[in-house]
Amino acid sequence: MKILVTGGAGFIGSHLCEALLGNNNKVTCLDNLYTGNKENIKNLISNPNFEFIDYDITNPLNLKFDQVYNLACPASPTYYQKDPIKTWETNVIGINNILNIAEKNKAKILQASTSEVYGDPKVSPQNEDYWGNVNPIGIRSCYDEGKRSAEAICMDYSRNRNIDVKIARIFNTYGSKMQRNDGRVISNFLVQSILNQNITIYGDGSQTRSFCYVDDLIQGLMGLMNEDKINPTPLNLGNPNEFTIRELAEHILKITKSRSNISFHDLPLDDPKIRKPDIKSAKQRINWEPRIQLLEGLERTYNYFKHILI
Repeated sequence: MKILVTGGAGFIGSHLCEALLGNNNKVTCLDNLYTGNKENIKNLISNPNFEFIDYDITNPLNLKFDQVYNLACPASPTYYQKDPIKTWETNVIGINNILNIAEKNKAKILQASTSEVYGDPKVSPQNEDYWGNVNPIGIRSCYDEGKRSAEAICMDYSRNRNIDVKIARIFNTYGSKMQRNDGRVISNFLVQSILNQNITIYGDGSQTRSFCYVDDLIQGLMGLMNEDKINPTPLNLGNPNEFTIRELAEHILKITKSRSNISFHDLPLDDPKIRKPDIKSAKQRINWEPRIQLLEGLERTYNYFKHILI
C-alpha cells in the first residue's frame, strides 16, 4: 500500500513512518522541517520503500497514494504560538489541500486532531460528545480553533464528497524523538532534571494531564486508519490514567535521581486545568487501549534523553 505521512519527520510522524514500513508499505514522508527533523528519519532513508519530500502542505499537492495520515502542524505551544498565522494556515488551508488530493486518489485520510479541541474542559473525563470550552480569540486559538476547523472541514468532505475520513483526537503523548526544547512538560522536566536545573512548574502543580507513550499511540492511529467501517466520528486516543503535574515532577526526580529543585511560576493564559480522555469508544471501535503505563514510559524516555544530553 502507498501511504503518505505529512509531518512525517516529526516526533509522532517519524515513529509512524517506521511502523508503517515495518508492515511492508511504501511510505512517502512529507515535511517542511519547521519542527520536524531529518535526524528522526535517518534510519529510514536507506529503505527502498521510503521517500522523503521537503514540502509545505499549505501549497497544493500532486501525489498518488492509498492512505494519508495528516500530522503536519506544530503541536507544542512554544512552536505553534511562535507563528500563529502559519499554524492557522497549516491547520485550515493544509487540510483542505490534503482532502482535495485524497478525493482525486479515492484515498482514505486520517486527520491528527488533538485534545486541545476540548479547551479548558468543564467535564472530566472528556468524551467525544463534549463540545469543549475554548477561547476562540486567545493566544492558543491558532491551534485549538485551527484543529476544530480542520475537524469541521473533514466532516463536510465526508458528508458531501464521500471521502473516507478518520479523526483522531490525540492526548498528551511522549517518548523518544521528542525535541529537548519543544516546551512539552515531560521533555522539559527530563531535560531540567538530567542537567540538575530547577524543574519549572507553572501554577501550583495541581493541574492534571494524562500521558500516552508514543508506541501505544501509533498502534491506535493505525488501528483507526484500518477500521473497516466508514465512521468519521472523532475518536479519543490517549492514556486515561490521570496525574497532577506535581506528581509527574516527583516521578521524574525519582527516576533520574536528580539534584534539581522544583520552582513554581505563573500559569500561562488559557492553560487547561484538567485533561483526561474517555476511551470507551476506542475500545469498542478498534479494540484499543494503551499498554505502557507512565513509570515504564518515563524510564524509556529518560534513557533517550540521557543518551542525547550526556
